[in-house]
Amino acid sequence: MLNLRTLRRNTRLAAGFGALAIGVVAFSGAASAAPLPLFPFIIEPHVQMAPPVVQSAPSQDDNVTAELPARLKRQTVSYPTREAAGTIIIDTPNTYLYYVLGGGQAIRYGIGVGRDGFTWSGVQSITKKAEWPDWTPPPEMIARQPYLPRHMAGGPGNPLGARAMYLGSTVYRIHGTNAPGTIGTHVSSGCIRLTNQDVADLYSRVNIGTRVIVLPMDRRADNSSGKRS
Repeated sequence: MLNLRTLRRNTRLAAGFGALAIGVVAFSGAASAAPLPLFPFIIEPHVQMAPPVVQSAPSQDDNVTAELPARLKRQTVSYPTREAAGTIIIDTPNTYLYYVLGGGQAIRYGIGVGRDGFTWSGVQSITKKAEWPDWTPPPEMIARQPYLPRHMAGGPGNPLGARAMYLGSTVYRIHGTNAPGTIGTHVSSGCIRLTNQDVADLYSRVNIGTRVIVLPMDRRADNSSGKRS
């Protein structure tokens, strides 16, 4: 009988030691996975995320200009005319824009002009100037090209480029371009385009009211007598 009681007591003691050992191991594992703070009463500082980077407005230097042929680069040339200094003359067939300096000279810029069926001629004046202008295609352009956006904010990707000068009450403008490779070609719907660098230079020279003469396709500006077209 004594041996039976001793055996039961030893069994209970063994079970107790086993449970204690399991508890110690479990506590050790939990402690290693997520250790308790040494001083729980000290509040750790809140980590603040850095604010998002705000992109700056586009600059003129963002547009890279392709290398132009020598004849299309901005240059001062001999240009006798009776038109007053400050006048702009568009030589449509030769894809030149002349800014008259007076004294028989002018600054000549290479330009892109209207494609076949979209050239025009006449006398207008600059009625508005804008830097990095928004583009809202006119209804007639939308009718021809319905895939065009109805509005595009100004910036390097905008077809009007870095500057725009609006001509009278027409839909035509003298403006920059994000496609400098089109300078020297007949490509537009009637607007006159320059590289962004050239249009910025011209923009700095002209004022509201500047006279703009657009010559027809059968007229050469480099032999102009100064008569109005």
